[in-house]
Amino acid sequence: MTVWWIFFGVFILAMLALDLGVFNRKTHVIQMKEALLWTSFWVTLALSFGAGIYFFYGHGKAIEYVTAYLIEYSLSIDNLFVFMLIFRYFDVPRAYEHKALFWGILLALITRGVFIFAGVALISRFHWVMYIFGAFLIVTGIKMALNKQTEVHPDKNIAIRLLRYVMPVSKNFSGAKFFVVEGGVRVATPMLAVLLALETTDILFAIDSIPAVLAISQDPFIVYTSNVFAILGLRSLFFSISGLMRLFHLLHYGLAAILSFVGVKMMIADFFHVPVGISLLIIASILAASIISSVVWPEKEEGEVPPVTMKE
Repeated sequence: MTVWWIFFGVFILAMLALDLGVFNRKTHVIQMKEALLWTSFWVTLALSFGAGIYFFYGHGKAIEYVTAYLIEYSLSIDNLFVFMLIFRYFDVPRAYEHKALFWGILLALITRGVFIFAGVALISRFHWVMYIFGAFLIVTGIKMALNKQTEVHPDKNIAIRLLRYVMPVSKNFSGAKFFVVEGGVRVATPMLAVLLALETTDILFAIDSIPAVLAISQDPFIVYTSNVFAILGLRSLFFSISGLMRLFHLLHYGLAAILSFVGVKMMIADFFHVPVGISLLIIASILAASIISSVVWPEKEEGEVPPVTMKE
């Protein structure tokens, strides 16, 4: 397994270097076609990695990986809504959105790794933590189902408030730079504030998603690699569906159901074992049902009056 860790680490670093240093060396607005190609590439890469796990470690580990990847990927979609609101709040130029997401996700690779290894260590040492995670996911799922509107208040973000306390923050963007010199004083740019907002948001989402994935597998390699491939595909997915997000207005109910299901699975694990294959089928079905329902029953425009049928 050590060889796999080394191979995976080198491969991901190489892909990130190619992404930033070659394919996106010049700042530009990501168009839909380019975003769809990158989305297809990352999904194909993730599934190919799953095929490698199947070949070397068998059917069971491969199913765990695919299920964990699907959970993380689907929950990441909800993350995109918040990213959109953050970009809108700071009025980020579209050409700089990719750079902000790149560095935000690079930091997320580190924080996710810390959370995952800490979670696995807690569960292996204190088994009862599974019940806490399970209850937390059920409560989170219920809250998500009841609260449709997502609100973002970067001005109340502790990290951003700390940044403004430590050093001045410029009012204007300076390309994709995080720091500039104004009047002989080194100041932060709004780009750094955006990065902090993205990273703290991802940490909050990780608190939900990582316990959900740990319900499927406690193998650090499976959990971390599935997380990495999901969040690496998050950037291209953002540019692919940012204009279509309103179509999936029922998706948050599906995500709420997935969190609740995984929470229940963790709570009853000692009394009733739900096979990973069945979990994968249930999660995929819930996700598909919420997306299809959103298309079949589209959200009414604000102020739209439903048609009235006259009785004869």
